[in-house]
Amino acid sequence: MVYGPRPVKRQDFHFDLPPDLVAQRPAARRDGSRLLTVHRDGPATIGPFAALVDALRGDEILVVNDTRVVPARVRGQKDTGGAVEVFVVEPRGEGRVLALVRGKRLKAGAALVLPEARATLVERHADGTVDLALEGVDDVWAWLERVGEVPLPPYIERGADGDDRGRYQTVFAREPGAVAAPTAGLHFTDALLDAVRAKGVAVHTVTLHVGLGTFLPVRVDDLATHVMHTERFAVPAATAAAVAGDRPVVAVGTTVVRALEAHARDPRADRTDLFITPGFDFRVVDGLLTNFHLPESTLLMLVSAFGGHERVMAAYRVAVEARLRFYSYGDAMLLRREGGRWT
Repeated sequence: MVYGPRPVKRQDFHFDLPPDLVAQRPAARRDGSRLLTVHRDGPATIGPFAALVDALRGDEILVVNDTRVVPARVRGQKDTGGAVEVFVVEPRGEGRVLALVRGKRLKAGAALVLPEARATLVERHADGTVDLALEGVDDVWAWLERVGEVPLPPYIERGADGDDRGRYQTVFAREPGAVAAPTAGLHFTDALLDAVRAKGVAVHTVTLHVGLGTFLPVRVDDLATHVMHTERFAVPAATAAAVAGDRPVVAVGTTVVRALEAHARDPRADRTDLFITPGFDFRVVDGLLTNFHLPESTLLMLVSAFGGHERVMAAYRVAVEARLRFYSYGDAMLLRREGGRWT
């Protein structure tokens, strides 16, 4: 579902990014990244991530995504030989999972030998995903925790290691189901959250299980024709009640924005394909904390819709000039929405 004026073009969200600014590893400390604050008036400023505490007035509702990244990448082989790689997207029920499978000449009926399990390729879908039937697996998440690898994004050009098990996970991760981290939340420590609460800020959660769409590029020029993958989400009753009040709402990450704004449009929904582009009518979120995103990505389009296209693209130029770190393990940016309750 696309929200925004038409037409909006993909190239409007292009910028030149030196490859060496793509963070390959997290900062030495979880809260050791930098924070670029985009002001309504005057130039953007850069400080330590802990400056977020000073930026908060104390009357805000801070909303985080408590999804938990699962080690979704599993290596195995065909029963006839030959390596395969399975990337589990989500359970389908009745012993099946939705997955991506990499391997030569894999057709419906192909049998796979995986650690502690066997699988049969049941059906291929037009978007490249498949349904797999698993044998020997009672609990998909528990099985993946034992045998899977952390699904680092493709722009991190190394294999996952032991450090990624902890650092590619937020300290408030609770609900298993994501195949990528809600990266704006990676900067928070328990001590930083305590400092936020001590200032008077109420911290609430949503759950949006980050899915395949986070990895998929926009391939069309006219954004009105781009199709988003759906993602599972839930907004607890306490969170819904809190954000319905008069206090300004600050979202930690684009996933929180999508969950809150989707819930505002349909409180009964548990999946969303919301595609936010400039012109979107924000009903809930007033402030946004977010990492720096790929050129021409749906995430950059959302941030531009929130903060204003010209202002956000100017902030990205500042980030490049200041050699801030980009993407999942990179630095962060704080924005206030024009016309919102957070001034």
